[in-house]
This record gives sequence, structure tokens and C-alpha cells, in this order.
Amino acid sequence: MQTVLAKIVADKAIWVEARKQQQPLASFQNEIQPSTRHFYDALQGARTAFILECKKASPSKGVIRDDFDPARIASTYKHYASAISVLTDEKYFQGSFDFLPVVSQSAPQPILCKDFIIDPYQIYLARYYQADACLLMLSVLDDEQYRQLSAVAHSLKMGVLTEVSNDVERERAMALGAKVVGINNRDLRDLSIDLNRTRQLAPRLGHGVTVISESGINTYGQVRELSHFANGFLIGSALMAHDDLNAAVRRVLLGENKVCGLTRAQDAKAAYDAGAVYGGLIFAPASPRVVNIDQARETIAAAPLQYVGVFQNADIADVCQKAAVLSLSAVQLHGSEDQAYINALREALPRDVQIWKALSVGDTLPRAIITMSINTFSTMDKAAADNASTGRYYRGNRWIMCYWRADWRPITASRRRKSAVPVSILILVWSHSRASKMLVFWPRFFRHCAHIKEKT
Repeated sequence: MQTVLAKIVADKAIWVEARKQQQPLASFQNEIQPSTRHFYDALQGARTAFILECKKASPSKGVIRDDFDPARIASTYKHYASAISVLTDEKYFQGSFDFLPVVSQSAPQPILCKDFIIDPYQIYLARYYQADACLLMLSVLDDEQYRQLSAVAHSLKMGVLTEVSNDVERERAMALGAKVVGINNRDLRDLSIDLNRTRQLAPRLGHGVTVISESGINTYGQVRELSHFANGFLIGSALMAHDDLNAAVRRVLLGENKVCGLTRAQDAKAAYDAGAVYGGLIFAPASPRVVNIDQARETIAAAPLQYVGVFQNADIADVCQKAAVLSLSAVQLHGSEDQAYINALREALPRDVQIWKALSVGDTLPRAIITMSINTFSTMDKAAADNASTGRYYRGNRWIMCYWRADWRPITASRRRKSAVPVSILILVWSHSRASKMLVFWPRFFRHCAHIKEKT
């Protein structure tokens, strides 16, 4: 061990001795009950597992969440998580063992005590404070220490997340019979991140091992790509940094998607329940899905989506008025709005209301979509690639879409440039009734689209 990790572990040894004096094992050991929440079982199944983390601060980022309320965080996580991780290290992460019972009482999932565990005392303490699993790091422990600590955890019916960060530790984890292995993409010796660790180590962990990718997971695209290698993910910092925690969780776990053309409260609720982040309200008079202010208010009240107003060559004052009255997150422009219009709109709108511009796409991509440089529609926040094809028609009881044949590879290349504006794709989907036809919007992800069916 070197540098950051060595310092943390040395300080942890001092902390453990002080805590033993303050709260001797003999004072609470007889009160410890075995865990009844099964960590290993919670991570099994065909679906991707998510261990969502309660983290106030870290050595690399300092304070991440000023408004740190473990109960409120757990109340959000319980709708999405397979298990919930709680940082209990005080000095470097501003954690506490007192957070464990708060989270346990706020969510039914198994609770993972995430700390630098070097002494059996810490595991007894974690279980006393209602943890159902603990983290054991092979970068910190030798084999004998690991066996001793994992035996204590299992005697209390607790699970163990065995953490590795290199190939030597991977081999040790396999030899030690670890059931759940977390691959830490962060090197705690220098705090650097490398997602290739998951790609390189996971395929070599063998059959029957549940693989969790830890650290550096910030986007849905990363989740999709690394899901080919890992059974699940431990995610904390990417969520804790956002004021709207629920929206942050949905973006990373489910994708930053939008269902447009909402006209009824029940549609908004169905979109939210299906995992949408954004809901689109169309104010273009020519659209069959156009809504007025009252309809929009009723729809907005039904589900906590982030709402986007869709306009076509509208008067700027009208756009701003609707954005203010409805507290829109963004306005989406579907007409011939030019840079001068967008500049004027940007000046008139509040800074927290984004501007999205739809650009028509046929068999070839317009140059604005391909380059998406900071000089192309420079004051917009997002571009939406919309199908210019007329290959959309109604037959029987459903809408049919003819997918366009444009080559999307230039977009993939442009997204690698830091100056690129995010590009999204508008795709028509259908339901059993013509009236519930919707558009679905998949920002930052291009290969998958779901069919959204009307609930009856």
C-alpha cells in the first residue's frame, strides 16, 4: 500500500482502537441479531443489480452533497436499488455508523457498510447498527485477515462484497471463494479512474461469481456498455452531486429519455412509471397532440417529470410566458428558427431553461448534426435529430414507422469532442390506440428504443 490508501488505513487503525475504548464489543455483542436481509440473493437475477450509495464526501471530491439526509436519500433509492451502500468512514468520507439504522429503517433493501475494515470489531459494530453486508478490500487485507473477517460476517448472516483492483487481487478473490466481487475502477493509491479495469478483470472471474463494477460510473451509456462485463454497479458520487436525486438516479440507471406528445394525466404517469425523465408538451397549433395551458397544468400535476415545451416558429414572448407559467425545464424548437431567434430566446429565457433544437434528418445527415460544433447553433443546449421521412402511416389500430437509413457514425465521432452539443434522436413509437401515439426521445443513446403501450 502507498500514498492515499496507506494513510487512510493507518488512520483507520487509530480510529478502531479509539472506538473500542468508547464502545467496547462486550457492551453490545449480546444484543447483535443475525441479518435477515439477504445481500447475495438481492444481487441475483437476470436484471442488472444496482448498489446505490449514500455518500456525503470523498477524498477526491471533498463534500459532494451539502444537504445530506440519509433517510431522504434512502427513500429515493428504495424504488431503484438492489442494495444500498452507506459510507461509515468519518475522517475521509464524513460518514457515520449512525447512518446505518437510519437507512435501514427507510428502505427494505440489504444495507452495505462501506468502510476500510481491518478488524472483526468493525463487522460486529456494523451489524449492531443494522448493516446486512460489509466491504472487504483485498488491497488492504492479506488472505488470513480476509478469511477471519469474512467468517465473522457470515456468522452474522451478513454478505461480503470483496473488492479487487488488479489481476493479483482477482486471483486471490477466486482462491478465497468470494461470491460477490467488486471491481474498483478507482485506484485508491492515487485516486485515478480507469473503467478498463472492469473490462479486463470481469471476464476472468469465473462462472458463478457476481461481478459489481465500482467507481467512475456516471452515465447510462457506461452502464449499458459495462453490463456486458458486470452483473451490477455500485454508484454514489454521480448521484449525490445532483439536487434532484430522483432524476439523477433515473438518468444513470434508466437513460435520459423523453416521452413527447403528452395530453393526459394518465399518459404522464405511465411515462414516468416506464422510466422517462422528460415529458413533452406540444404547443405547435398544427400538431394533433397540441395542448393548452390548462391541459398542460393537469398533465404536469400527474407525474414529477421534467417537462419540455415543444414550439414551432412561435413568438418568443409566448415561449417565455409558457416556460414561466409551467416551470418548463426546456423548450424544444421544431420550426425554421435560426441562430438569431435562438440568441434572442436565450436572452429572454431564464438561464435554467434549456433550448433544444430539432434538426430534420433524411437519408443523409445535415452538416449541423454531423459537426455539432460550438459554433453551430451556439446558444442551444441540445440537438434533436428528427425523421424527415414521410414513411409514417396508420394501418389498422397502430402507427407504423419506416426507420430512416442515415449513417449515424459521424454523430458517434462528433460526441467524442468536448465541444460537441449533445445530439438526441426522435423516434416514433405506437400503442394500441391512435389517440395515444407518442414520440420517444433518447438523448446520448442511439441503439435502443422501447415500444410504449397505453395502459388500460
